[in-house]
Amino acid sequence: MARKIRHSRFETRTSRLRLTIKPKPHTGPALADGVILLYRRRNQANGTWVLKAAVGDGQNRSYWTKRIGEADDYDQADGEKVLSFFQAQEKARQLTRCGAPAAGAPITVDEALKVYETDVQARGANVYNAQMPRSHLTPALLAKPVALLDSSELETWRNGLLGKVKPATVNRIANALKAALERVARHDRWIQSSNAWKIGLRGLPGRAEARNIVLPEDTVRAFVAAAYARDEALGLLVETLAVTGARPSQVIRLRVEDLRDDRLMMPKSGKGGGPNRSEKKIERFSVPITPALAMRLKSAAADRAPGGPCSCERTASLGVPIRRGITPPLSAGSSSKASAGTLPS
Repeated sequence: MARKIRHSRFETRTSRLRLTIKPKPHTGPALADGVILLYRRRNQANGTWVLKAAVGDGQNRSYWTKRIGEADDYDQADGEKVLSFFQAQEKARQLTRCGAPAAGAPITVDEALKVYETDVQARGANVYNAQMPRSHLTPALLAKPVALLDSSELETWRNGLLGKVKPATVNRIANALKAALERVARHDRWIQSSNAWKIGLRGLPGRAEARNIVLPEDTVRAFVAAAYARDEALGLLVETLAVTGARPSQVIRLRVEDLRDDRLMMPKSGKGGGPNRSEKKIERFSVPITPALAMRLKSAAADRAPGGPCSCERTASLGVPIRRGITPPLSAGSSSKASAGTLPS
């Protein structure tokens, strides 16, 4: 057990009530390197214990503060909401893991994002979801231990994004950060509550309206024709996307054995994440296709083994050609989806 540190000005309620009332807290004892206990006096009410902790070393060292409880100036200490001087010391040590070398340093938001990125990659999901929040977080928030986050600072940060990105994007960034924090909280006994991000990163209302407008068939045909004019393999991919309505990530995972006479056994997208995302992506479902497309796909895969990739896998780098090289005019208000099976040859 850590040694109790004595401090004449903070140790008893009588000595604390002699301190002046001021906006900034009074500085108390150093509990460890970079860990200081502060006290803020209040008029006719319990004072507040404040933890001040350092982040970084040397010239890069900065400090953050966190209210950890009320002082037992008028009420009896209960070890939870109201703390004595020595109880406040113990709680500050727990939050910063002083004297617990086996537990390691408290995990920060930055480390939580790194752990989440590794986990997302292991599950075969898109690591962009784990990387997205980083560029929007302040250095102070990145360096702060997850256990010491509070809802008000996260809500302030979330609301500050509104002038920089669209509200729907704010929700996506906040959801990615919530997933990262929730991931480390499940494995770290020092993180007692998830209320900070459940409340502070709550989704903005009325921002999830889907824009699912189907392109006119003539526009879809123009895209397909432009793709074939640029490259045969690219044209085959775009036609497959147009006929099936699938995502590029699904079509490039097609195998030769997935080609049937008048249909494709399409891999599931696995969209939405979840612990069974990899299993979902292995599952197949039947999608009807036109006879002409079936013939072209079989011809392109004629020299490949049944378990080999379909010819559409070549389009792993097709993003630039589709965005920059295929530009038929779009009708007003159009989106980028075609109905499955509706594009004739």
